[in-house]
Amino acid sequence: MQQIKWFERNFNFDFAQNIFPSIIERLAGTPVRLEEKFKSIPSSILSVSVNGAWTIKENVGHLIDLEPLWQGRLEDILHGKTELRPTDLQNTKTNEANHNAVEIEKLLSDFRQIRKQTINLIENLTEEQIFRSALHPRLKIPMRTMDLFLFVAEHDDHHLARITELVKILNK
Repeated sequence: MQQIKWFERNFNFDFAQNIFPSIIERLAGTPVRLEEKFKSIPSSILSVSVNGAWTIKENVGHLIDLEPLWQGRLEDILHGKTELRPTDLQNTKTNEANHNAVEIEKLLSDFRQIRKQTINLIENLTEEQIFRSALHPRLKIPMRTMDLFLFVAEHDDHHLARITELVKILNK
């Protein structure tokens, strides 16, 4: 089963309940889920591209590359900006980073470290801060802090699923 491309996804953030504690748990668990996944992935397939797409290592590197964007967008919301900072839709940073040359243990450690920084930024936000919002530049919808980090958790899961898909393809 192939998942929809990230840029083709639609998001709906019309819920009113405060689910932020669950979102934080999900975000904090991503490094653990990622590390667990790599216990059974042969190192021989980590840098293999399928149809010119990112390798398994590049998917992990992409998560690292985007963490400063999430942190910056939080800053945008907390500072009352009307629109969130844009991202590079071509993913230049990931495409030029040469994540394939980095040991998987370092990539996983780097992700764990930068995600911990994000968790430290969000774990003590007030309910008022959680419900503040700014316009997402690509989706053109308002995103509250809570929505932003649900979006991040969905992005994490998108890449975890992509890694699973690549493992299945490359282990045939």
